[in-house]
Amino acid sequence: MSSTKTLNGVRLGRMIIAGANELAANKQLVDAMNVFPVPDGDTGTNMSLTVMAAAREAEKKGSLMAADVTKAASSGALRGARGNSGVITSQLFRGFAKGLEGLEEAGVKELAAAAEQAVKTAYKAVMKPKEGTILTVARGCAEAAEKLSHETDDIDAFLTGIIKYGHEVLAQTPEMLPVLKQAGVVDAGGRGLLFILEGALKQLKAGDQHVTLNDGQSAAAAAPEMDFVSLASIENESITFGYCTEFFINVQGADETVTTGLKNYLGTIGDSVVCVADDEIIKIHVHTDHPGLAIEKALTIGSLTGLKIDNMREQHTNKISFTEASAAPSVPVAEVPVAEQPKKDVGFVSISAGEGLTAIFKNLGVDEVIEGGQTMNPSTEDILNAVDKINADHIFVLPNNKNIILAAEQAAALSEDKKLHVIPSRSVPEGISAMFCFEADADPDEMEAAMKDAIKLVDTATVTYAVRDTSIGDKEIREGNILGMLNDQIEVVAEDVMEGTKELIKASIKDESEVVGIYYGADATEESAEELAAFIEENYPDCEVEVQSGGQPLYYYIISVE
Repeated sequence: MSSTKTLNGVRLGRMIIAGANELAANKQLVDAMNVFPVPDGDTGTNMSLTVMAAAREAEKKGSLMAADVTKAASSGALRGARGNSGVITSQLFRGFAKGLEGLEEAGVKELAAAAEQAVKTAYKAVMKPKEGTILTVARGCAEAAEKLSHETDDIDAFLTGIIKYGHEVLAQTPEMLPVLKQAGVVDAGGRGLLFILEGALKQLKAGDQHVTLNDGQSAAAAAPEMDFVSLASIENESITFGYCTEFFINVQGADETVTTGLKNYLGTIGDSVVCVADDEIIKIHVHTDHPGLAIEKALTIGSLTGLKIDNMREQHTNKISFTEASAAPSVPVAEVPVAEQPKKDVGFVSISAGEGLTAIFKNLGVDEVIEGGQTMNPSTEDILNAVDKINADHIFVLPNNKNIILAAEQAAALSEDKKLHVIPSRSVPEGISAMFCFEADADPDEMEAAMKDAIKLVDTATVTYAVRDTSIGDKEIREGNILGMLNDQIEVVAEDVMEGTKELIKASIKDESEVVGIYYGADATEESAEELAAFIEENYPDCEVEVQSGGQPLYYYIISVE
């Protein structure tokens, strides 16, 4: 087979698509690289959405010009960037495109120069770059590219050598970032980057074979049998500032002095600052205790879209999985006009995951249920879209997750023609308890007060499983252990779901407890839930027990105690 000396736009585009497919097929593995052991995480998903957006634009471009295709991919990546790792990935694409400006084809020397420009652009975009992250792996790959460009003109050998050295750098990341070493893990973003390069290499070896973009959902990779130390990661090693804040600023021709000034300002109110721009938008990412200040400053530059604010201090896992539709500024779609719906005094929006829970909320009078929860936090825009579907002046919003409350409150601040009453429900049981306060003819403000009082009387217990070994406090946790959590704190570590749940129930029920609700998830059965109900009735005869199908993912049981 003859060696490949140059890449034109078509072949580069196919390699970008293949890289996106490779990461998509392995995003669950990257998501699982999380110091906290519950089965939530989003580094792989964020990076995958970013690269998918880049690949989609490259696929649509279909140009022979290498410069045209990489520029299109860069634009797509910027608009689709999600999370810190996704934003950095988008900047790698941006710099790579800059390095290939004006070129129809690229050989190893041009690709090495573009890789160097990619790293410079990514480092420049991050206010305080940290070693031991995706930046370190990217820089190592660029250094290898420069060295190999003087040793071979075969792009196959060139890319193979880059990936090999990239893995060597990845293995060293714990030595560069103490928190990684303490946890015995490596960086997930760096591993995600290598998946992209590995996919590109596979396509290169396939020659002129056509490749189609896919999201990898039909064949999501399970973690292979290997040393997990070479795969796991912590993305946020310590939380100095509490709110992860991201948004786009819509501009026309962003001046560099504007972006530099904005970046410097954000550095005074937070850290992990990323501020990058193209011809039409500025992408902002900052960790801050005052997201409102960041938003107010941005509004002096242009209008905002894609606003997301997440409370990191209250979360024990990587958080947000975004849909591809929310990875770019939203496109309006036809809706049934609100005027066609009957007017009523109050309406309700709730967030939950699982068909059973959705049905429960609907039966209690909720108008719109947004599919979401621990791993699928809806945006402010998602909540406002649901609100727009309800023809009522007063609308109650039940976040049912502490990580969604802030987005709901932001929606309330942005709503112009309807008053939103945000009930700060931290869990599904709290949301259900709040809905029992609904009275059709009640004063909305009085009902809001009653709901807020009601949720304070609910304890929430959840049962899930550990995805890796770790230590939290005095608890030694092994992968596959059953975790019982009471009000978001790990209370029980067990080997068996039933025994662990019973121990959790013992820790949850107090002398004054009266009602226990059991919502069994997609991975539990009605029979097992009834067994737990019998256990409660036998040991706590003064408690009334209710069993319902929740259908929620990841959690065997959600248990309410009132």
